[in-house]
Amino acid sequence: MANFTAADVKKLRELTGAGMMDCKNALGDAEGDVEKAVEILRVKGQKGVAKREGRSASNGAVVALLEDARTGVLVELNCETDFVAKGDRFVDVANAIAKHVAATKPADIEALLASEIEAGKTVQAFVDEANATLGEKIVLSRFAQYDDGYVASYLHRTSPDLPPQIGVLVELAQEGVPDDVTAVVAKDVAQHIAAFPAKYLSREEVSEETVENERRIAEATAREEGKPEAALPKIVEGRLNGFFKENVLLEQAFAKDNKKTVSKVLEEAGVTLKRFTRFRVGV
Repeated sequence: MANFTAADVKKLRELTGAGMMDCKNALGDAEGDVEKAVEILRVKGQKGVAKREGRSASNGAVVALLEDARTGVLVELNCETDFVAKGDRFVDVANAIAKHVAATKPADIEALLASEIEAGKTVQAFVDEANATLGEKIVLSRFAQYDDGYVASYLHRTSPDLPPQIGVLVELAQEGVPDDVTAVVAKDVAQHIAAFPAKYLSREEVSEETVENERRIAEATAREEGKPEAALPKIVEGRLNGFFKENVLLEQAFAKDNKKTVSKVLEEAGVTLKRFTRFRVGV
């Protein structure tokens, strides 16, 4: 006869994120002691970490943390299945890491993983612990942190039962523009970036190598289409401008008013977009 109840199983699942049968087995081995069952699951999970190393972690969540619109953090944490991604335990791990990033300002992902999130425990150990308790490969993929201007974020759910899969962080120079005005345009631009991903902020960020490559492709395509030789220079430049309008954020047509560019919207608000980051889970 089982010496634990359905409520015990539910509690253990909420604490660990482990599967129902794993929780039942652990409670049986622990003779109904929930705390011992947690330890059993952690030990079994740690033994399985190496086995999960080669598995794909293409699901997950993007979380954001803002402090007084002057400091912002964006973190992507990955797992194997959407079942784990939408669990409170997984999202709590991601939020804890975001809070740690805000407090410690690590230089890069390697420095973040090596830093101590708790006494005697590195972020890598913290992630491995989640790996063990959740029973899936958990990977801290990337993060961004801004703290040199007006900072805003936007998180987008691609499915109502999943945590945000797309996250955007923007940093603007206000130049005397009030926070309430800046907040509106920052949110609008962040939402635009979520919907229309850009590779570059401005045309100046596009390398000469990339520009020349796009010119070669445009010319080869035009020749393949049988365009007249005399028209090639104009066609090539037109298609190059099309490349800029698609891939350069400031030159994109604004999502809420496609008669204006993103650059024009920012100019009318009196602010400058200094930089942006866009994460999409698994991409």
